[in-house]
Amino acid sequence: MKYLISTPSQLSHALKDVRKTQGISQEIAGKNVGLLPKTISALENHPGSATIDSLLKLLSSLNLEMIISPKNENEDTDVPNTHEDW
Repeated sequence: MKYLISTPSQLSHALKDVRKTQGISQEIAGKNVGLLPKTISALENHPGSATIDSLLKLLSSLNLEMIISPKNENEDTDVPNTHEDW
């Protein structure tokens, strides 16, 4: 599944959804990359206050990658762009 992330709230929901879909607890996700469970919780609930380093570590733990692309490249995809679409 791909997620179009435009807001911290969308990032929050996507991170939590992926982690739960993979059946990984916050504790295990954190242990995989040296983060505390409370850091994983903060990333999932308040990603706007997280550090980029912690975000990238969590993405790595969940076997995800960040791709930066111009908006017009996403127009032809079936990627949901709002929380209601998930």
